[in-house]
Amino acid sequence: MSQSVDTVVFDIGNVLIEWDPENLYRKLLPDPEERHRFLNEICTMDWNLQQDLGRSWEEAVGELSAVHPDHRDLIAAYSERWHEMVPGEVPGSVAILDELNAAGVPLYAITNFSSEKFTEAKGRFPFLASSFRDIVVSAEERLLKPDRRIFETLLTRNNLEAGACVFIDDSVKNVEGARAAGLEAVHFTGADKLRSDLAGLGFPV
Repeated sequence: MSQSVDTVVFDIGNVLIEWDPENLYRKLLPDPEERHRFLNEICTMDWNLQQDLGRSWEEAVGELSAVHPDHRDLIAAYSERWHEMVPGEVPGSVAILDELNAAGVPLYAITNFSSEKFTEAKGRFPFLASSFRDIVVSAEERLLKPDRRIFETLLTRNNLEAGACVFIDDSVKNVEGARAAGLEAVHFTGADKLRSDLAGLGFPV
């Protein structure tokens, strides 16, 4: 094990569990142009991020439906059928998590996630509740990655040294944010590369 990096901090969405609104809206809006317009002009990523910052889904759906009453049912589906956006685990990633856990590696997570949906996700994916010493959820902190303060929240709350932690995220922007906060960080593009990256740092995978 590397003397300098001995702790692993995971992102969750699209590192450990898959998430893509297209998985749901391909069913609801089969026409690609119509679906693209809806997801880029109505239920946008920026709109979704407000729930990751702590806005309730009831408020989010209500406010957007008032602006777009003709799309009320499609907007409501974003919350009501959220699990259809999440088909399952990212192939191979949870096996790596389990290996690290079995080896006694300290494991943490930082995730941009709504509180409501994260509670549901923990019920569906038991490893989320059992694998980590602590999880920093953006909605609970009112902070989003790549804000330096969300990384500092994890470090301060758990008395961790930034340089002892490696952070894993599928977003380059979040990887850069972690590095700016002093953490080692790797860009997740798949389980095979992650295994190689972690082995290169001395972790038993």
